[in-house]
Amino acid sequence: MCGVVGLIGEKQAGEKLYPALYALQHRGQDAAGILSYDFERTEYHLEKDLGLVSQVFPADRLAKLRGTMALGHTRYSTIGTVVKEDLQPLVFSYPSGIGMAHNGNVTNYNEILEFVRNRRSRWTFTRNDLEILLHMMSIGVSDRMSQGISGTTLAEAARDVVTKVKGAYSVVGMMADQGMFAFTDSQGIRPLLIGRKSVGEKYSYCFASEKQVFFALGYEYWRDLKPGEFIFVDRDLNLQSYALSEKSARPCMFEWIYFAGAETEWHGRPVYEVRLRLGEILAEESRRILAAKNLDVDVVAPVPDTSRAAALRLAEVLGTPYREVLMKNRYVQRSFIVNEPELRRAMVNLKLMPVESEIRGKKILLVDDSIVRGTTSARIIQLLREAGAEKVYLASTCPPIRNPCFYGIDFPEGESLVAHKKTEDQVADLLGVDALIYLPLTRLKEAIGLQSLCSACLDGDYPVPVSEKDFLEVRARNIGGGGKNEVNV
Repeated sequence: MCGVVGLIGEKQAGEKLYPALYALQHRGQDAAGILSYDFERTEYHLEKDLGLVSQVFPADRLAKLRGTMALGHTRYSTIGTVVKEDLQPLVFSYPSGIGMAHNGNVTNYNEILEFVRNRRSRWTFTRNDLEILLHMMSIGVSDRMSQGISGTTLAEAARDVVTKVKGAYSVVGMMADQGMFAFTDSQGIRPLLIGRKSVGEKYSYCFASEKQVFFALGYEYWRDLKPGEFIFVDRDLNLQSYALSEKSARPCMFEWIYFAGAETEWHGRPVYEVRLRLGEILAEESRRILAAKNLDVDVVAPVPDTSRAAALRLAEVLGTPYREVLMKNRYVQRSFIVNEPELRRAMVNLKLMPVESEIRGKKILLVDDSIVRGTTSARIIQLLREAGAEKVYLASTCPPIRNPCFYGIDFPEGESLVAHKKTEDQVADLLGVDALIYLPLTRLKEAIGLQSLCSACLDGDYPVPVSEKDFLEVRARNIGGGGKNEVNV
């Protein structure tokens, strides 16, 4: 999972993506990059590096990003060593200079790699899914060069990509001297939104993973990209839209649960509003389960920060005091997206500190957005007990995560999931809680307000079929070198 943004029709578009990438920093903290294009000088400018946005783009680097068209990326890597060669955006010289950035994951990577190398005689130099997507887009355009480059030829090339390249992805790209394009996979699993701002009788356009980017740049949110939709904005700011696929939307439910910023919305469902609704429904489930077990609660507390809205609403519905019993160190990044298990455990110790005066002797209902590996949850529960909690109950706004995700969230192995092949009572014992409350899947869909979701990690219904065994074999083989390292971006 990463953050992507594209901007066309603004002076110094590259510099203006700096606040946009700040707004997407939570989606990726390993690296950042910006690619800009100057129509007057017919030049590309690329700056990218490891680190946070503030570290990658000092003023002198931003000043180099000239032009009225630019795209940016914040990188979330999940396995292996992060190397600069794998960073986004990427740009090819042929045909006509094409650059792209993406958010998502290709599930048939080896099949496409074989096609690119053996059937089209193209080599790959990174371990990033984006290069495969970029090769396929480049091949599609090259095969149609006799028709000239236009929105139609670019859309046809993108149709080839969406048809052949399986997985979940949102893409923003640029063609030198032509304009900017964007498209999504055939089921729209990964988010991509459009904003616009008046420029005389036309609009300048912005594409982004989340809505708050538009606020940062002074744009108005216009709409979401549809599943399998291709949009081209030419250098004169004329917008064209093409339907590449007829499949129904299957947006990733984890965006509302955890990944997206609370300020954004997708499919007309504001994230903050959904999280309040999750808390309201979870309160109903908690009341029922606690009453059945004859358990009472002194305080409701969130696991900062994503679950705060749900915990607050849950406390309101139960009529129970809401307290902050864990203080977050805001200089420590999100532990869920840290690569190594041992490092993740150490980060949890630094990340959350108990407020003993609000814990000692209390029966605490702790609310979390989700329980994935269980490492963080178990450590937090231990912290609360060490601080003197009498009882600790855990309520999750997400149903049990029992299956791996192959589409860009960092749990591609079932065995790493605490709920994998386990009952809820077994999970409770492993975590060390006095009671465990999960939101049922039917009620999750009720809270989000959509019935058609990608919830494969919960129910095993994968929108894009893929074998866990094959997926992990490919990943293990490529981690060793020369192949794909970034299975989730």
